[in-house]
Amino acid sequence: MSIPPGPTSVSNRLLSVLPVEEYRRLVAHGENVQLPVGTVLYEPNQPIRNVYFMLDGIASIVTVMKDGDSIEVLIIGREGMVGLAALESASQTVPNLAFMQIAGHGIKFAAAIIRDEFKLGGSLQLQLLRYFQFGFVQMSQNAACNRLHGLEERMGRWLLMVQDRLNSSSFQITHEFLAQMLGTRRSSVTLAAGVLQRAGLIRYHRGEMQILDREELQNAACECYATIKDAWDLFMERPETVRTAH
Repeated sequence: MSIPPGPTSVSNRLLSVLPVEEYRRLVAHGENVQLPVGTVLYEPNQPIRNVYFMLDGIASIVTVMKDGDSIEVLIIGREGMVGLAALESASQTVPNLAFMQIAGHGIKFAAAIIRDEFKLGGSLQLQLLRYFQFGFVQMSQNAACNRLHGLEERMGRWLLMVQDRLNSSSFQITHEFLAQMLGTRRSSVTLAAGVLQRAGLIRYHRGEMQILDREELQNAACECYATIKDAWDLFMERPETVRTAH
């Protein structure tokens, strides 16, 4: 799959709002790659050599404990880039693991390319700073949610966040992945999903999740979803100054 020639035809939010000249200069160094489920995008405590501007699918950033338990701290879809820490230096590391939770595609760059572009102070720098602010809202709200809210509410929030990024009401996900994302046991996820399914909000069968009633699922989710969605909508707005390709 080739990279779109102009910013307005690319699905990634960060790239889609760049001026034409900046976009073309940047993507000349990129590679459109397929990202199957489970693909590791960077390892904990290892320098980040490549970054990924997501086109579709979902990447998950998780914190892994010494005993092997893990919990998700951030999801990244078509709005963002995986590997923000690489902007600081070639040796910068983070204690998190990044991997593909739902299969998709992304535009892969050597981290050095994006680091050099960021230092130029152009549109990409501005958009990445805005994206960092949005990511901070998501991470801080997730932290509060995991501490204060019940599993069914948290699952509702998570499913709605995934739907926003995929722009689809159905996707493939296993109970094992859901348990890892929500920091709980598989059996607990099965029970919570069963409650939502009996209420007619979702359908889950053989790894396929389908959201049947988004409005009622929003009512069942905790207040954290509305906070994150407001930040998402603000970030996803297209600047009026974006120039189109000719």
